Amino acid sequence: MTMTSDIPEQLITALRDARHVCVLTGAGVSAESGVPTFRDAQEGLWANYRAEDLATPEAFMADPALIWRWYRWRRDLADEVEPNPGHYALAQLADLVPRLTLVTQNVDNLHQRAGSRDIIEFHGNIFVDRCFADGTEHTADDSLDVPLCPDCGGPLRPGVVWFGEAIPEHALNSSWAAAIDCDVFLSIGTSSLVYPAAGLADVARQNGATVAEINPNPTMNAAGFDFAIAGNSGVVLPELVESLSL
Repeated sequence: MTMTSDIPEQLITALRDARHVCVLTGAGVSAESGVPTFRDAQEGLWANYRAEDLATPEAFMADPALIWRWYRWRRDLADEVEPNPGHYALAQLADLVPRLTLVTQNVDNLHQRAGSRDIIEFHGNIFVDRCFADGTEHTADDSLDVPLCPDCGGPLRPGVVWFGEAIPEHALNSSWAAAIDCDVFLSIGTSSLVYPAAGLADVARQNGATVAEINPNPTMNAAGFDFAIAGNSGVVLPELVESLSL
């Protein structure tokens, strides 16, 4: 394992030779844009709530108006920030390799705003509205405290994965398939502790991929990666893209 703030030449070579690169991003990437991580202390009106107590189906059923107020506040936070250089570098990386699969645990749409396409959203998207009953997508009427499904009249909900809910089957299957098939796997801005997302690096490594993590501080699983690069994604990823472009 290499532990360095520099980008190892062996990783650059692996990326140049790769036919398929799989990337997993976590909250650390968005935090560099100013998006609070999910478990950060709440602010203002939400200081007396824990995120874990609000992001559940049970909380929504008990007080959907409260949950909608919280998610509208979170949407406003995400709307106020911009993609950072790390987001843009990943969009550029997709043009430098034959195939790139981007899996994100983030729900804030920043990868899309930076130009990335065909993103696998492991935990959904905070800007999507779904019927609470059947999960179909609709556009919410934000003039209502609790927007309603135009088909069944039931409540709409934010299109994110809550505690106690399964990862969407398509996202899970597509991510696993990419991890199995890829030649290089990059874990960026994520703790590598929360499963099933954390298992993607294990699957990639078991199937012969070069695996690397990029984090300001090495994670507890850093020893399981071929390379652990200490640095912010907004600094390391642009350097990585520049190295591949030479």
